[in-house]
Amino acid sequence: MQLKIYQENAIDELLEKVKRLLNLSGSKKLVFKSPTGSGKTIMMAEFLKRLVDDREIKQSLGFIWTAPRQLHIQSKEKLENYFETSRALKCSYFEDLDDRKISENEILFFNWESINKADNIYIRDNEQDFNLSKVLERTKEEGREIILIIDEAHHHATSEISQGLIQMISPKLTIEVSATPVLKNPDDMVSVDLEEVKTEGMIKKAIILNDQFVNLVKKGKIESKLSGSSDELVIDAALKKREELLKAYQKEGVKINPLVLIQLPDRIGQTEDEHKNLVIRILKDKYKISTDNGRLAIWLAGEHINKEEVEKPESEVEVLLFKQAIALGWDCPRAQILVLFRQWHSPIFSIQTVGRIMRMPEPEKEHYRNEVLNYGYVYTNLSDIEVKEDLAGGYLAIYTSHRILEYKPINLLSCYSVRHREKTRLSPLFISIFLDKAKEYGLKKKIDKKAQSIDMRILSDWKVEDIDELAGKHLVGDKSIKMSNYDFQKLFDFFVRKSLREGEVSLYPEDRSVDKIKQSIYKFFEIEFKMKRGEGEDEAIRLVLSDKNINHFLSVIDKAKSEYINEVSKRKPEIKFEENWNIPEKIEYWGEYEKEDRKKSVMQPFYERYDSKLEKAFIDFLEKSEKVKWWFKNEDRDKKFFAIPYDNGETKPFYVDFIVKLKDGKIGLFDTKTGLTKQVAGPKIDGLYKYIQSENKKGKKLFGGIVTNTDFRNYNGRWIYFDKESKELNENSFDNWVDLKL
Repeated sequence: MQLKIYQENAIDELLEKVKRLLNLSGSKKLVFKSPTGSGKTIMMAEFLKRLVDDREIKQSLGFIWTAPRQLHIQSKEKLENYFETSRALKCSYFEDLDDRKISENEILFFNWESINKADNIYIRDNEQDFNLSKVLERTKEEGREIILIIDEAHHHATSEISQGLIQMISPKLTIEVSATPVLKNPDDMVSVDLEEVKTEGMIKKAIILNDQFVNLVKKGKIESKLSGSSDELVIDAALKKREELLKAYQKEGVKINPLVLIQLPDRIGQTEDEHKNLVIRILKDKYKISTDNGRLAIWLAGEHINKEEVEKPESEVEVLLFKQAIALGWDCPRAQILVLFRQWHSPIFSIQTVGRIMRMPEPEKEHYRNEVLNYGYVYTNLSDIEVKEDLAGGYLAIYTSHRILEYKPINLLSCYSVRHREKTRLSPLFISIFLDKAKEYGLKKKIDKKAQSIDMRILSDWKVEDIDELAGKHLVGDKSIKMSNYDFQKLFDFFVRKSLREGEVSLYPEDRSVDKIKQSIYKFFEIEFKMKRGEGEDEAIRLVLSDKNINHFLSVIDKAKSEYINEVSKRKPEIKFEENWNIPEKIEYWGEYEKEDRKKSVMQPFYERYDSKLEKAFIDFLEKSEKVKWWFKNEDRDKKFFAIPYDNGETKPFYVDFIVKLKDGKIGLFDTKTGLTKQVAGPKIDGLYKYIQSENKKGKKLFGGIVTNTDFRNYNGRWIYFDKESKELNENSFDNWVDLKL
């Protein structure tokens, strides 16, 4: 899979910090904090692969991976799939261990809750000396260091349990992997930011609570217009949203059937059974959703119906009845709506509650054009809902503001930034650089076309470094060994991976980068020796691997890598434009926002968390104006909000604070500033000036600039704006500013 940029960065940081800690004396602890849905297991899998591949690591390493409940089983399956091609690490349960020890680059998986059970195989003594303490003793006798990974320790775990594991296993290094770590006083930490995970489309932008129903926060608890309503009304709202999502997916051309999760209480008694039967009856009688027609699945203790393929994107199952017990570790990205009834056992919302609807169904595509698909939805008739801290920090949208019905499109040109991946992987640019470097080097003339033999002594050196790559072949010194085209292909692949790692510039040999070097070499032979792709590749590979030619290719690859890194480091962040940007149809807000009565806001109701008193005063001014039709308070993130390009050494998006529509058709673009200087505000002033001039030439009616009040203390002075280039800005005078007469 293609790793996200934040994942690459986290893996690099993990590798750097773990290598440092392994070189220190004593037992060390590292915390890897990453949000729910960010792909923690995949990041750990790739990190472990790079760790055992790293030539700077001299220690022999074995690993123990512990997790709660049955999550260790799912983790083992994920890691085995990830290592299927590379065979970098071996994944084992306790009973799979060879010679009753953890071998080099082997991961032992087990459930950490089981350490509290005295009769467990990990703990109890037996005649075979096959328990955890003996396994660890034999492993360490071979000089092998243990790295302990404690996964999802925040689920029913305490720091005491973590410390108990560390004390029992006595690892060289402990890595806690969690969204909310419990380890105290770690020696180092790697943290992934929630906004990065959202920005790259791994998880939904937010979870919306009771969409289309007004929510209120009183004394830290949420009350909703849906609170106390019938279960049938809650189901109606959820299934109406499901139909909306289905149509949106169809319009996007995406084959995904959105799933509604209805969560029943953990404790099933007579009352709960009656409640379950009521829900089933509502679904069947009103919506024709039943287990008989395959549109309903049930996953309860002792009752599994239609759940076998429920995770598949196009599964015909529309609703799944389940309990909280299955939530941990269960992954169904098409699940997008969660229903909770007032009989639910807990009024506290946390990541555990909504985690099953956080993931995007196609993270490789990032977020969709239709914003409705980029959110998860919770419908509940619970009253007095509490929100745990882990959810309040950017996951759960309590308030929703909608664009007014009278709004007419303004179709502005807007921009947003796109991050480059070229610094972590080779792009097609490398091919052209390789061909240029081949010419500079005179590679064509230096190649001996008659040389297609391979010095097996070179290969034997490589074999010692990575035995898996040579698939067990015994090549030492045997020049007469007969090799097939398949053997040459395998050796060529290893040659390319080795060339990426070594030389003046070291790059991680991920598949995309390996492919770019192969393409470069094939293209070279196609241009210089007229060898066609496909039929000429086998001969090209033999020529490259020949002992007379191989060092020439290594030299050109190394020069091309250096030039490539040099080029991409000069690249400025890419800016993309949206031709017809309009005010968003709706915006979601978190608990720290407050509702205000603002009649002229284009978004209703209006919610705000002021960054400055000047912003509030400016809104007061706009509200009193007879000329203002509506105004919009912009935000400074992603392409959903409005931005113009400006140059501050590199081109960036500038999110102006306010868009103001006047009754005469003019549109004002204003950014509130106090205590501004040319150095700070200059590039943005120039960017906004150029944007307004350019767009007005195309027929727009724009005006505006940096706006402030002449009374910096109480904002009772004149409102003025600067509509010129920054070179005309006098930091000590407002003489050439324009009065904002609204």
